[in-house]
Amino acid sequence: MSERAGELKAQNALSLRVAEAAGSGVFALLRGALGVDAARAAFERLHVVPGLLKAAGEQVSRAELAQALNMALFLDVTRRVPMAAAYVADLQRDGQQLVFDHGALRTVAWPSGALPPGEAAITRVLRPLGFTMAATYPLPRLKMTGRAWRHADFPEDIAQFFVSELHPERFSGSFQGAVTRVLASSRDPLAPADLALLEQLARDGALALDAAVALLPKLIGCFARQHGLFEADDYQALLAESAEMAWIATEGNAFNHATDRVADIEAVVAAQRALDRPVKDTIETSATGRVRQTAFKAARVMREFLDRGQRVMLEVPGSFHEFIQRAPLEAGGGALDLAFDAGNATGIFKMTAGAAKDADTAGEAAAC
Repeated sequence: MSERAGELKAQNALSLRVAEAAGSGVFALLRGALGVDAARAAFERLHVVPGLLKAAGEQVSRAELAQALNMALFLDVTRRVPMAAAYVADLQRDGQQLVFDHGALRTVAWPSGALPPGEAAITRVLRPLGFTMAATYPLPRLKMTGRAWRHADFPEDIAQFFVSELHPERFSGSFQGAVTRVLASSRDPLAPADLALLEQLARDGALALDAAVALLPKLIGCFARQHGLFEADDYQALLAESAEMAWIATEGNAFNHATDRVADIEAVVAAQRALDRPVKDTIETSATGRVRQTAFKAARVMREFLDRGQRVMLEVPGSFHEFIQRAPLEAGGGALDLAFDAGNATGIFKMTAGAAKDADTAGEAAAC
């Protein structure tokens, strides 16, 4: 069989899997909220276990809505991160779907306009969807705290959320002032009617399909930047003390990265380097040895700032795509080790910190 014929066979098999999923509740949610093309794109990219592909009915479960949200957020990363899009396109060409392990996002434990401060802006969405906090990970070098949120019904199969909080009180007074000015204009993407639906979902574990379709875009909107334009000088003040807060200033609560769970991380890294793609120099390994992580270097994006009343565009770090390999627990009956590692997380966070330094250097060079 020729290489092209093999690709066509693989792609046809992928199309068949997507067609089989088209009658599911998760597909109906994505189609209703984002359109049929986006729904198909999500299922082409991501593996979904059969237990989440129940036929669409009058109601959808919290697990189905959680899965639809995760798939929509993964699509967003592929739109914002060229390397993620290229990697996923390679898989699709070979008829493969990736296993979405987790998405990571950053919050700030500080007054934020109309938005609940810190992780509360996100956990008010995660809890009704069936996620529970699995563990807390202090990140003292970053002056942050990370928390893993895992789905109660499908812990291995629905991507986790790694939600981190930055603590401005551990920084200088001038830094805190810049944080206050940047976040002051934050709006709340959820209206009272949306919060009422989340309360109903928390109580019943399910929603009517039409209500869930209406709610899904609002939930997606929570994973975005909620504040408006701010002064470039404030960005520089934040960057001087915390690359992570500078990133939040431009990107908000968007996914900092989405993560592919792979069987052989070293083989994946070798393949991506052979394609001359910008992979992290090292693989982070947890203290247990069971969790190994690496990533593409962060994308660079253009963002708008104010410069004493004038609008200017600056290049800053965006999001990235990560890879993780999880080994089974030693006494878990084959269950995967779903934990995270503070050392790994700190190393992975450097992806955007390094990109910030590179962008700042490029800006200085341009100014010269």
